[in-house]
Amino acid sequence: MGSMTKNDLIALLDEDDIDYDAPEGKDFVAVILPGTRRLKTVALLIPGHNYLRIEAFVCRAVEEKQADVYRFLLQKNNKTFGVAYTLDANNDIYLAGYLPANLTPQNLDRALGQLLDRADNDFNRMLEMGFEESIRKEWAWRLSRGESTRNLEAFEALRPADE
Repeated sequence: MGSMTKNDLIALLDEDDIDYDAPEGKDFVAVILPGTRRLKTVALLIPGHNYLRIEAFVCRAVEEKQADVYRFLLQKNNKTFGVAYTLDANNDIYLAGYLPANLTPQNLDRALGQLLDRADNDFNRMLEMGFEESIRKEWAWRLSRGESTRNLEAFEALRPADE
């Protein structure tokens, strides 16, 4: 197994018909994965010596119930191929992992699918737990002003009771 180059990675993505952006002069390739709960997840693929690093920002640092959120994420890590939840120095939440440089298109597709599945399916639950008070306040503010609550529909359970 040797180094994976950016050109090797591009060939792998082309072989599997995956859309990507390969910025000139950068050592990564970005893949935009469309979601349903989370509009999109941008996965950075970074080739290296004997590996391909895959990472994606999922959510900023949570404001509350950190232990509950982190427990939820750690429990999800046990069920995911190729990527796992991690935190950066600011406690922002990412999905990241290392895959072997001799990766097949099918395994890359599987890892990207897992990344999208986790980011998309876990996103609202992270927000409910980690930003509950902010979401409740946003509901109250919008309702009091007659503003649209369309993008809060996923958090109907946090809507204030009618008084």
